[in-house]
Amino acid sequence: MNAPSPQGRLFLVPAPLDFGCDSLAALDDVMPMGTLRVAAQLSHWICENAKSTRAYLKRVDSLVSLHTPIQSQQITELPRQVHKKGDHRSDFDAKPLLACALQGHDVGLVSEAGMPAVADPGSSVVRAAHSLGVVVVPLTGPVSLLLALAASGLNGQNFAFVGYLPQDSAERSKRLKELESLAARTGQTQMFIETPYRNAALVQALLQTLQPNTRLAISSGLTLASAASHSATVSQWKKQALGPNNSTPAVFAIGP
Repeated sequence: MNAPSPQGRLFLVPAPLDFGCDSLAALDDVMPMGTLRVAAQLSHWICENAKSTRAYLKRVDSLVSLHTPIQSQQITELPRQVHKKGDHRSDFDAKPLLACALQGHDVGLVSEAGMPAVADPGSSVVRAAHSLGVVVVPLTGPVSLLLALAASGLNGQNFAFVGYLPQDSAERSKRLKELESLAARTGQTQMFIETPYRNAALVQALLQTLQPNTRLAISSGLTLASAASHSATVSQWKKQALGPNNSTPAVFAIGP
């Protein structure tokens, strides 16, 4: 796959959802073997974090021998400002990162967890590939947003992912009321995420701000043995005292 050819391809390589978790899932339980075989053949990578990419490749290597040793892999990190601003609406030019694809090498795009360019950096690279005429190949693997949506019992025919909510408590409450109103008016499920160590604060804000009959769904630790998905009205949530801990990634969703 890596032998020089007229032009390489850009593979969107999903990663397991256990990044930063206390335990790791068995890779062959959560990742399709076909995806792992493609990843094992690649030697050029564009990533969110080089350290986590090497750790992922070591896990791949334990199941499918890497074509190129980890120390010889060419791994390029996306700039930090791309992470902060969101490269879907930045002026960052990712075309230089794909020079190796134009030279005939297949390239892997990977994030720390889940599908790159979905709730994670990478869209600028995908746009650049299309501009350069580089074939884009999305591979199958876990996507936390879709897993959480399927487990929510909320509207899966009309939904929106709105990213992170404001950290300021007043701005966060204002935003939550806007999303709740939109969901009630249109039936559209509103999905968002938070840095794990703020999970408890977000749950508290949700219970304090949302109307009693609004449905709140939270999925945490998806694909892990400790995975949990709960969906109930806000009034029911207040009685259950449930919620993710402050070390487990979670996806939140609200709807009528």
